Amino acid sequence: MAAASATTFSIGSTVSFGSRGSPLPQAKPFAVRFTSQNSLASFSGLKAATSVNCESESSFLGKESSAALRGSFAPKAQKADQRSQYGLQPQASYKVAILGASGGIGQPLALLIKMSPLVSALNLYDIANVKGVAADLSHCNTPSEVLDFTGASELGNCLKGANVVVIPAGVPRKPGMTRDDLFNINANIVKTLVEAVADNCPDAFIHIISNPVNSTVPIAAEVLKQKGVYDPKKLFGVTTLDVVRANTFVAQKKSLKLINVDVPVVGGHAGITILPLLSKTKPSVTFTDEEVEQLTARIQNAGTEVVEAKAGAGSATLSMAYAAARFVESSLRALDGDGDVYECSFVQSDLTDLPFFASRIKLGRKGVEALIPSDLVGLSDYEEKALEALKPELKASIEKGIAFVQKQPVTA
Repeated sequence: MAAASATTFSIGSTVSFGSRGSPLPQAKPFAVRFTSQNSLASFSGLKAATSVNCESESSFLGKESSAALRGSFAPKAQKADQRSQYGLQPQASYKVAILGASGGIGQPLALLIKMSPLVSALNLYDIANVKGVAADLSHCNTPSEVLDFTGASELGNCLKGANVVVIPAGVPRKPGMTRDDLFNINANIVKTLVEAVADNCPDAFIHIISNPVNSTVPIAAEVLKQKGVYDPKKLFGVTTLDVVRANTFVAQKKSLKLINVDVPVVGGHAGITILPLLSKTKPSVTFTDEEVEQLTARIQNAGTEVVEAKAGAGSATLSMAYAAARFVESSLRALDGDGDVYECSFVQSDLTDLPFFASRIKLGRKGVEALIPSDLVGLSDYEEKALEALKPELKASIEKGIAFVQKQPVTA
């Protein structure tokens, strides 16, 4: 029996369509529902859409966002190949490489990126078990071609021509393990992979997920410097999960619509270095001192919350994959010319006296277009004290990463 086909692409991303009363765009998820009355037998993924429905209640879109999205897709539909029976032709033109694609984060991340209409090639790399992941994903009827690469001998080919490289490779956290415990293993993994990036796609956006991010991003920077290809605008520590959690927990606590909530998170990506700026929450809400302390502690320890709940069976892989996919989508939109892309990320920064710092940034075709200093102005007393308290730990983590590479020169 034939059924009407409908597919939904829904990865949260920072979008702005001229929000009133706010000098900065808010981080909002977006979702586009493509619907077609054709039968499942003739359904061909994203190209099967004959219309674009932007539904504010079901897809977390406001009225202004819906109108803007609808307007942005209309010209593409009009320009589509007349020989096609379908009106929408996604502009898939970017290559994304995932290093560590068969792991707990890598697999769901690969699936989410496979859903992006902006991706034309999805290259999956790991030291083992990646061939089956690629075969599985290749059956999904979305535009991108999926290729697998196994082992060091194939790493270079995986990276050639990549626009965005995402690195979730490494060992996961286990009960009782801190991010520092991960350092010795993951530091070597990140160093080796970034050396390959420097050799094969030095102009790519590099997204570091491997923990401890407070150290692995400085490691990546030092490797790229020694290779002579470091561009601080294109190296990102993915801290999006902290923002995702902050938005979710605040919305739950204050009974707010999640689409409207935006909480900037600054500092780093471990423990007390994660500082949600609750005083900067959009829409403006009031928190008691007790609520601020409880929410801050929960956001800082949310990773441990998941590790303990899984009782040794894993860490926060699914939510991390979702957050990483959101950051990838934001990067692709920036590369594609979207002028209103803002995210929080751990990057080289001069907003504080630390060389790296997570803050809100504006993304553009060349990477970081601007750091946004206004979030650090007018902080509450609690936030001011927390900001000063996190600096020594974050500074030590950064220096540990830098020292690691300086003791182990990169491969020529």
